[in-house]
Amino acid sequence: EDPIQLKEEGNKYFQANDYEKAVQSYTQAIKLNKDKALQAVLYRNRAACFLKKEEYAKAASDASRVIDINSSDIKALYRRSQALEKLGKLDQAFKDAQKCATLEPRNKNFQETLRRLGANIQEKLRIQFSTDLRVQKMFEILLDENSDKEKREKAANNLIILGREEAGAERIFQNNGVSLLLQLIETKNPELVLAAVRTLSEMCTGHKARATAILHHLGIDNICMWMSVDNEEISLAACSLLQAITDCLLGQGKEEHHGKEEAVVLDTKKDLRMITMRLLDMLVSKKVSGQGRDRALNLLNKNIPRKDLKDHDNSRTIFVIDNGLKKILKVVGQIPELPDCLPLTENTQLSASVLLNKLYDDLRCDPERDNYRVICEEYIKSKVDPQDMDKTLHAIQMVSGVLQGPFDLGNKLLGMKGVMEMMVALCGSEREIDQLVAVEALIHASTKLSRATFIISNGVALLKEIYKKTKNEKIKIRALVGLCKLGSAGGTDYGLRQFAEGSTEKLAKQCRKWLCNASIDVRTRRWAVEGMSYLTLDADVKDDFVEDEPALQAMFELAKTSDKTILYSVASVLVNCTNSYDTTELVPELVQLAKFSKQHVPEEHPKDKKDFVVKRVKRLLKAGVVSALACMVKADSAILTDQSKELIARVFLALCEDPKDRGTIVAEGGGKALIPLALEGTEVGKIKASHALAKIAAISNPDMAFPGERVYEVVRPLVSLLNTERDGLQNYEALLGLTNFSGRSDKLRTKIVKEKALPDIENYMFENHDQLRQAATECMCNLVVNKEVQERFVADGNDRLKLVVLLCGEDDEKVQVAAAGALAMLTAAQKKLCSKMTEVTTQWLEILQRLCLHDNMEVQHRGLVVAFNLINADKDLAKKLVETELLEILTYIGKQEDAKKQHIINVAHDCLTRCMDYGLIKPLSQ
Repeated sequence: EDPIQLKEEGNKYFQANDYEKAVQSYTQAIKLNKDKALQAVLYRNRAACFLKKEEYAKAASDASRVIDINSSDIKALYRRSQALEKLGKLDQAFKDAQKCATLEPRNKNFQETLRRLGANIQEKLRIQFSTDLRVQKMFEILLDENSDKEKREKAANNLIILGREEAGAERIFQNNGVSLLLQLIETKNPELVLAAVRTLSEMCTGHKARATAILHHLGIDNICMWMSVDNEEISLAACSLLQAITDCLLGQGKEEHHGKEEAVVLDTKKDLRMITMRLLDMLVSKKVSGQGRDRALNLLNKNIPRKDLKDHDNSRTIFVIDNGLKKILKVVGQIPELPDCLPLTENTQLSASVLLNKLYDDLRCDPERDNYRVICEEYIKSKVDPQDMDKTLHAIQMVSGVLQGPFDLGNKLLGMKGVMEMMVALCGSEREIDQLVAVEALIHASTKLSRATFIISNGVALLKEIYKKTKNEKIKIRALVGLCKLGSAGGTDYGLRQFAEGSTEKLAKQCRKWLCNASIDVRTRRWAVEGMSYLTLDADVKDDFVEDEPALQAMFELAKTSDKTILYSVASVLVNCTNSYDTTELVPELVQLAKFSKQHVPEEHPKDKKDFVVKRVKRLLKAGVVSALACMVKADSAILTDQSKELIARVFLALCEDPKDRGTIVAEGGGKALIPLALEGTEVGKIKASHALAKIAAISNPDMAFPGERVYEVVRPLVSLLNTERDGLQNYEALLGLTNFSGRSDKLRTKIVKEKALPDIENYMFENHDQLRQAATECMCNLVVNKEVQERFVADGNDRLKLVVLLCGEDDEKVQVAAAGALAMLTAAQKKLCSKMTEVTTQWLEILQRLCLHDNMEVQHRGLVVAFNLINADKDLAKKLVETELLEILTYIGKQEDAKKQHIINVAHDCLTRCMDYGLIKPLSQ
């Protein structure tokens, strides 16, 4: 409680270089102290701590408080000068240094600081002047219509590059750059507009004050207008600009410290609400292009819901629900085939459904969810009009859109009076558009078994009738998928063959035909992929499908589109074709019992047996499935769901089964694609992806499979497989992968240690399973080269060295080779371990002698190296060894003449020579 005592405590921490604790002591003292003179000392000392911690803005702030108390405090002035110099405020730093030099003119340190700062200021002014001239020249070229095209392009690119640098961005901003960039945009020349918008985006990145000023100068309406244009590059650049501004307003991205300017707190809530309202208005404006609408939805998806659910503030979501939920519902309720439809892309409505889902998931309590539901119900009811079928269609389309988003809410909406009946009634309509919307809604509704049962009893006959009679391919394909989905939901009583016209193979053939028909729009072909995801559950269908090269390539091409449903459906088809789904192993006794009681026992289809599965995997690899999967993994998180990630991980694991195929998988980007799958997603998905990585890491050159820094990202997934809850094969292949990695570089060994893999590896060295024990020992053999691992062996109170010595005495030759190698490296690197080895177990000498006489030359050589290390470490230890049978063993080996064993004989000679150097033995001639 005593400030003086806390100050002394802080001084001791400072002298011990523990600046964090020193800051804590000084801070506590500042809170308790009321004396001005002592307060100045405390702030001054804390400023010194902040300088050491490189927290320069805080150091400058504390030094300023001291100067407010005493304007001639030379230490505070100098510390503020140092901090301001680091913050790039050279002119202010120079003034403080100048005052220091005035107070102490003979201080050489102050004079040197003044000279350095003066030179730096001159250089900064020179660069600024040069940059100002460059900026002026660039704008002159860009705004001159007679300028050469090549010169203009070069100037535009240079302007973007300059905007990326903090100094360059500030010079553009200070030299009326924003107005000049607006002039470039007003030229309506696409290249100049793109360059200008990209430059503005770079200028906003990571600088809140500048981003706010640019937002107000440009106006949110202008930015949204640029985002709404048909030019994809300009639209995307405008979207990036608005994202950069939003990141700054939310306090995200690279945040620079600007000293005292930090004290100017900008109220960002008003600007954020203005941006949000404008984006919501874009959703329902007919003037906005389809891709502009997509950009608005993507920005809302990214910035409105909380990133971390531990953060209790979901006010942005509540604001959007209150002010924009109806607008989002209007987008999902659009029907492209009707004339009054807003401009849409193939992804717009799915993105809107994703946003509905994210908003619903971001709600914290039942009253908030009830409010969301009530807004939806009231808006949908307002659209139902028996006298206006088009208006009613929009209502059904909205329900269909919600079912693709927050499914639980969609189910509640289906329970609204007359909604399900209306869907079935529309299926029987003579208008094709009614059938199209109704069939699609029925498909989404049938995911829930209770709804599927209603549809099975009320709508199946209609779907069959539509499928048989309609000539519209869009309707036909949806009817087929509806029948497939209902068959899947209905189980054995409602098998596909009951609903379908002809066999499953015939339906699949029709689906493949639609899939390959490039003249059909992507939205319709998407349904063909979804149909195949159900049909490929049949073994004959999946076998035919992988042999259909055009159909495979068409599906892979569709997988490149940003569509959540397509990605999930393609992944489902591939899981079915590779049989990488979970299966329940039948217990023979229970099978016999079922047969005895005359119950149906499902039998494995001949084409689901291993030989056929392997053949299908090879066919998929040949067709380029890895490239397609790698492309799917790159999709935006709103499109690539955790469920899709799990399916892709399952497929990768199946593809990696044969070691001969792993090189192809790596060459086509499979290794890179697996890393994010192993780090994010469902628990099952992460395990499957980690296992696939382990299979690749076990036999591949890490530098080739995971080039650059990527290899370090693979370590954590491999370590996660060492968990005892994982199966033996996963443990074993993870250990093989880590063994391979630990043999490559010390940086990789350090990464493995940092991921806390050592305790798990040590546990597997005790394992009863021979292969696991061998793999763990080999991994440890590579790891002991690392200094930190060696120190753990040297540390008191552990049995690590004892375990390695005992493993050297194992009967398993491979375990012996690895353990003897580890022991040889440990005793060579740490002399302390040589004496410690003789203390850990009474069997050490017997084990060492057995190693030195081993039939396996590799084991024998390692044993003799251990013997040499012990002899070389200490004369007393050497004397102890000479007095045992080991001397006879060394002499026996040393006398041998065998060219194949020369390296072993040489080590024995070295042992004997070292003993002679100690004077423990004499040459034979004496």
